[in-house]
Amino acid sequence: MSDPTYTPPKIWTFDEENGGKFANINRPDSGARFEKDLPQGKHPFQLYSLATPNGVKVTVMFEELLAKGFKDAEYDAYLVNIMEGDQFGSGFVAANPNSKIPALIDTTTNPPTRVFESGAILLYLAEKFDAFLPKDAAGRTETLNWLFWQMGSAPFLGGGFGHFYNYAPEKYEYPINRYAMEVKRQLDVLDKQLAENQFIAGDDYGIADMAIWPWYGTLVNGTLYGAAEFLQVHEYKNLVRWTEEVGSREAVKRGRLVNRNWGEDIEQCPERHSASDLDGRV
Repeated sequence: MSDPTYTPPKIWTFDEENGGKFANINRPDSGARFEKDLPQGKHPFQLYSLATPNGVKVTVMFEELLAKGFKDAEYDAYLVNIMEGDQFGSGFVAANPNSKIPALIDTTTNPPTRVFESGAILLYLAEKFDAFLPKDAAGRTETLNWLFWQMGSAPFLGGGFGHFYNYAPEKYEYPINRYAMEVKRQLDVLDKQLAENQFIAGDDYGIADMAIWPWYGTLVNGTLYGAAEFLQVHEYKNLVRWTEEVGSREAVKRGRLVNRNWGEDIEQCPERHSASDLDGRV
């Protein structure tokens, strides 16, 4: 249970020794902490990211667009090491004042367009290329329902369950139980939706799947937080089926490696500047 000796003070103050995996970068203020320009390659899109679930959403989208034949979707992907604080450089903060990955610069517009928040990037690219988003009002709305469901639900999975189960310096029963219950509820929501649909928003694969799979698919396949057994994810049969189907897509296999700097060497592609950077790694 939580520390019974702690009583919240009348006014909260920042404790630099707050512990936890992210203690060295977390602060209660925003903005640039140092001057550093962003690198820029030759392709139309410049992506600054890391292969966390939010980053993978966007690299999967780019790889899916390229696989679909959209040559103008070529992109350079630069690594932003969030554990080293790269996201607080002046160039990155100009691209995303919230200092979170991913951040995208579309150089095909004048002036270039910045896009931040992973869901916003997926929607921006879907509309720009007229792909992976239904054209009819009903289908588009259903897709956006689930895109925004993911944006609102994943913080309970990541910042809630993932933090207290995997990252917190000490394990406490109350927050782990609280967030495990909510994640189980979310898994049930997805499982029931997928009982009636091949993909999240219907019969067609789209940006809702690309948004949800890097979080909930990797939870189900055991690569996120190592919590598959704890949460008994095998009970969600329809979700397991969908996880395997989406995960078998070539573009998903490629996208999940971009901006990855951990794991086996063959699984790492810290920067991506051409399709050949991923050849032989999938």
